[in-house]
Amino acid sequence: MVFDSAPDPIVIDGGLGTHLEARGHDLSSSMWSARLLLEHPDEIAAVHDDFFAAGARVAISASYQASVEGFARLGIDAAETERLLRSSVQLAVQSRDRVDPTGWVAASVGPYGATLADGSEYRGDYALDEAQLRHWHAPRLAVLADAGADLLAFETIPSRAESRALIDLVRGTGVPAWLSFTVHLGALRTGEPLEPAFADAEGVDEIVAVGINCSHPSEVLPAIAAARRVTEKPVVVYPNSGEEWDAKNRVWVGEPGFPRSLVEQWVEAGAAIVGGCCRVGPADIAQLATHLSR
Repeated sequence: MVFDSAPDPIVIDGGLGTHLEARGHDLSSSMWSARLLLEHPDEIAAVHDDFFAAGARVAISASYQASVEGFARLGIDAAETERLLRSSVQLAVQSRDRVDPTGWVAASVGPYGATLADGSEYRGDYALDEAQLRHWHAPRLAVLADAGADLLAFETIPSRAESRALIDLVRGTGVPAWLSFTVHLGALRTGEPLEPAFADAEGVDEIVAVGINCSHPSEVLPAIAAARRVTEKPVVVYPNSGEEWDAKNRVWVGEPGFPRSLVEQWVEAGAAIVGGCCRVGPADIAQLATHLSR
């Protein structure tokens, strides 16, 4: 899968959890949208259908917050967790085949902090070093890499230690992946600079794109510039709507509204894969797809 061979920017879907909430689901538990893999897989399929119908070319699976530890809290064993992880990809693949057979499926590999459900993916202040993060990610990554997706989405990564762990795990496997960070004030959530983090992926054939997601739209242009300074890999960007997540009170704050007026600037600056993350729904993706198709 070579993103830079596409003649036009590729549109990713939006916030899966956002659309599930819009469809009436309560995602306030520690498992967030991953809980519906167990309880309402048909609703996850419906969300994928809606995003593909809106014009998305890439669906991201509902595996971001799915983990052995998380499902264990619900009394689910490791074997059933593996089935659910595979199901997250299969639901997206089946939707793609129904709605847009030319589209792609990216299996979400979310950060360690997502499974803690305490907002730590937006701080990166884990008690695990790079080797421990590699050990933690390895089993889930292996399942998702074998589940039938077109590529992996290493997404919302807050630290260089975690990104390096993921790069090490995929290096030499032949499994394509994009690497997407969550950033604040032009740096990783840990305060580390972006350029060295992007540069870590240079020379690793399996990393087919680098970029950012789950960040404020104002972070996009500086991140594209940082990536362009250190790598020729395609750039992927899918920011939040402009609102900010208050992890302590578990609410979104700020003004909503996907920044469609900025999309042309992102593409002109070098973004090849564009979509939305939290608080971005199918209507926003439809407008984005229509705009980019012009």
